[in-house]
Amino acid sequence: MDTRPPTAELGAVIARAAHPPVRQWRFWAIQAAVILIAGIHLLVDAKSQAESAQFPVGLPVALLIIPVGYAALRYGLAGSAATGVWATLLWIPDLVLPHGEGHIGSDLVELALVDLVAFFVGQRIEAERMAHARFERATAGRLAAEAGYRALFEANVAPILVVDERGRIADTNPAAAALFGELVQGRPWQTVLGDGGPIDTRAGKVLTVPGGRDYRVALCPLPVLGGRTATQVIFEDVTEERRVGRQATRYAQLVVSVEEDQRRKLSRELHDEPLQLFLHLARRLESLGGSSGVPGPVAAGLAQARHQAIDAASRLRVLARDLRPPALDQLGLVAAISSILADVEDEAGLNGDIAVTGGEVRLAPGIELGAFRIVQEALRNTVRHAKAHSVAIALTFGEDALELTLSDDGVGFDPAAITVQGRARLGLVGMRERAHLLGGHLEVEARPGAGTRITATLPVSGA
Repeated sequence: MDTRPPTAELGAVIARAAHPPVRQWRFWAIQAAVILIAGIHLLVDAKSQAESAQFPVGLPVALLIIPVGYAALRYGLAGSAATGVWATLLWIPDLVLPHGEGHIGSDLVELALVDLVAFFVGQRIEAERMAHARFERATAGRLAAEAGYRALFEANVAPILVVDERGRIADTNPAAAALFGELVQGRPWQTVLGDGGPIDTRAGKVLTVPGGRDYRVALCPLPVLGGRTATQVIFEDVTEERRVGRQATRYAQLVVSVEEDQRRKLSRELHDEPLQLFLHLARRLESLGGSSGVPGPVAAGLAQARHQAIDAASRLRVLARDLRPPALDQLGLVAAISSILADVEDEAGLNGDIAVTGGEVRLAPGIELGAFRIVQEALRNTVRHAKAHSVAIALTFGEDALELTLSDDGVGFDPAAITVQGRARLGLVGMRERAHLLGGHLEVEARPGAGTRITATLPVSGA
């Protein structure tokens, strides 16, 4: 144990050394012993005829070690320093005896040694006491912290398990005992969290216990005595959170379904009525303009009106196709994406490319529709914001997932800045939400001046 006092405690040590324990009767008994030794030494030196016969020279000075050492052991530096100073003062009459009877040379050396012993022994005892006091304070603090932790552990409404380094459940709080049973203590943690992989992989996972409640698992390292570590497993009840989340997801799915139904209905109505009317109008105007006897200006006006009717019909056809592309239902995802990419090339002047990897198969209608909407929105954002010259689409048909990648060479953007500033584009939000509703995820890689890359991975429920 390190007994060196910290710098902050040196002032306290010096202050205690300057205040000897004058109210302790044992302290005065020690000083009386010093007076006795000093008096005998003075008496012997005064009577030189008895000096060599009964009291060897220097022996009484060495005897001062006894009271000085006792004072150091009992009172620390305060007692030993005061006793050493007191002994030095009491030795002055002996040092001033005439004709060298006080042996001033040898006595001064021995007094100096006694004072050094008083200081160093007292300082060492003081350091030991301070170290012991620090240890006791640390022990008291640790015990108080352990008591506080134990109180929190027992009173916590969240179930908590403590797993030791051997992988066994060493402790449970009352909430965990009520959830998993009293007998779970001492068993391997896999009996609660399930088999497979180390315990670290369970962090953040959701566990559904018998009875239908859901708990999110949190792990916290817990140091114990002996340098060992344990793991505290905390179960957060997220049943209500997941219920609300499932309701929100279900509501979003219903909204998307209703939206697609409305798109399909509107597309069909546009194609069946207004589009056909414009086409009939264009043919009628062409017929009237080609009739004999129609003045030239009138024929030119009719021709212009015919072109406008054809243009309106083309716009309606594009609108109906965007609402619900017929190729998606009839020919599949690749054909639908190829069709919309060709239209983007014609309308926006982009150079488009599409690559297909893996065996092209028909997927579930919901998967195909969601994938098409993600590509459609990504192309729309590229045309509106990217200022790109080329765009490439890659489709990878895997056994378990469909991966869509769209990349362009446009101006790019900073996704973090958009999120931090609260200006997340609705297009990106919509694509992410569609991917989430289909059980997949969407990633956006973009940098200012370096283009944009959007990757969506969708699980394939069945071909």
